[in-house]
Order: sequence, then C-alpha cells, then structure tokens
Amino acid sequence: MGISERRLRQQEAIRQQIIAASWQIIDQEGWHALSIRRIADAIEYSVPVIYKHFENKEAIQEYFIKDGFNKLTQDLEAPAGLTVPHEERIRAIAASYWRFAASKTAHYRIMYSLGIPHCETVNSVAEMKRMSDIMRSAIEDLANDHDHQHINIYLKLKTFWSTLHGFISIELLSNNVIPDEPTPMFMDAIESFMFTLINKK
Repeated sequence: MGISERRLRQQEAIRQQIIAASWQIIDQEGWHALSIRRIADAIEYSVPVIYKHFENKEAIQEYFIKDGFNKLTQDLEAPAGLTVPHEERIRAIAASYWRFAASKTAHYRIMYSLGIPHCETVNSVAEMKRMSDIMRSAIEDLANDHDHQHINIYLKLKTFWSTLHGFISIELLSNNVIPDEPTPMFMDAIESFMFTLINKK
C-alpha cells in the first residue's frame, strides 16, 4: 500500500469516527448537545481535525439528513416494488414510512428539523428526490388506474407526504415516541387520501 493510499484510509477512518461519535451524542443527549468541541473530545483529536472533515455542525447535520433519506428510501423500495394492486402499494409505502420513523426516531427528527422540505430542496438533494420519486410513482400509477392522467400529481404527492409526516409529528409531540406499528387513525387517513385520488376529488 502506497503512502497516499494509506493516508486516504486514515482520513476516512477519522471521518467515520467523527460520524460515530456525533451520532452517539445525538442519540443519547439530543441534537442540541452536539458541538465540534464535544466531538473532538470524544475521539481524542484536536478541533482543527474535525474541521478538516466537516466545516461546522450544520455540515454534520447535512450528512445525517442525506444518510437518513437514503435509509428511508431503501426501506420504501421493497413495498414500492410489490406486484400488487396500486392501492396496496400505497398502503405498504405508508406503513414502511411509519415503521422507519418508529425505529429510527432520532434520525427522523434530524431529517425533518425544518419541516417538510421545499420542492427545490428535494430536487437538489439526490437522497430526498429518490424517496420522493418512489411516492410520486405510486400515486401516479393509482391515478392512471382510474384514468386521472391530468390530475396534479405533485399536489397529491405533497398531500400524501404531509399526511405521513403530520401524523408522525403528532405522535412525537404527544408521546415523544412513535408506536411500532401504524395507528388506525393513520391508516384511515391513507384510505381517505386514496379515496379522493381515485374519485378525483
């Protein structure tokens, strides 16, 4: 192994240490407890070493946002690929979204620290766009099943996404935890969404 290759591997190892230490602090104490100094102390490196990999705390947040949406996309890919009626696909996507938020709640909080992303943000962040495309495709397929090709798919996508996030946010505000399985009210809201989509409301 050459010197440059060894150096690159060492730098990547430090970066992974920074990420792991950051996540441990966030998971145990919350986002507010994270600081560059705390990370440096945790991995026993100087502050300038941290800045060499992440220019500030917000850059670490951006990493976790992208990582979270990447993981969520992976969770949604299986139900999105089901060869079942499109209504079942949407139900499965909604349930998988809920279970992701329930099992990775700390990550979910970081991903949505600023609420539902704007369209411009979604389109500029590949990880968000992939997840958005999965939901959009399922909605579009169901609309096409009922000859609603001229429906505003992006409006319906925003409604669907807002419904998912809204119910999860209520759970977090009310109980600070999310039940492992979707609640009856949540699934009823998904049924109502599909009813309006199918009947072109």
